[in-house]
Amino acid sequence: MAIFIDSSDPKEIKDLFGWGVLSGVTTNPLIIAKEAPDADLGERIKEIIAVSWGDVSVELTTETEKEMLEEAAVYHAWDPARICIKVPMSEHGLRVVHQLTKKGVKTNVTCLMAMNQAYLAALAGATYVSIFSGRVRDMGYDVKPVIAATREVLDREGLASKIIVGSMRHIMDVNEALECGAHVPTITPPILRKMVWNPRTETTIEEFNSAWRNRGKKK
Repeated sequence: MAIFIDSSDPKEIKDLFGWGVLSGVTTNPLIIAKEAPDADLGERIKEIIAVSWGDVSVELTTETEKEMLEEAAVYHAWDPARICIKVPMSEHGLRVVHQLTKKGVKTNVTCLMAMNQAYLAALAGATYVSIFSGRVRDMGYDVKPVIAATREVLDREGLASKIIVGSMRHIMDVNEALECGAHVPTITPPILRKMVWNPRTETTIEEFNSAWRNRGKKK
């Protein structure tokens, strides 16, 4: 099991990696457009690499097979050991994943909403298959069976792909992903910070600290 952070903010990524609980980073065009619309993508990703460890997913934005492979080559060159090419699910995408896999390039097939999509991506050689929890729910479906069925099929057939579950909106999404067999929840900083906190934990710590501060005092 592992947790990735879903962010493109180097400062926040550095801070959260200091917890010692993270194993990688995922980014996407929407996140980067919101957090740093004027940033140079290459420089931004290199900053992220400098303050983190593990795989860093960078998503392709072109749409033809030729363009996607050329774009992937640029991203991969930034750090061949750590860059993971994030490939949107499509017929072109599967071809790209297949070709990148043959070259030893790590891939993350993204925007998956169903087990059958994840299965195809795994057969093509994807390092990771990314199921979008919140967007599956937006369609009116329960995402838990999707995650569980994907894990069952991958394990049964001995496929090496790891399941990432993203598009997390609540702590419960993270819990359910882990319970259903996801290998890697990828979580936004606000949700990760919420996972630390519990009101009963806070009151218990305060009770213990107060007892220590007031030890020996007469009542």
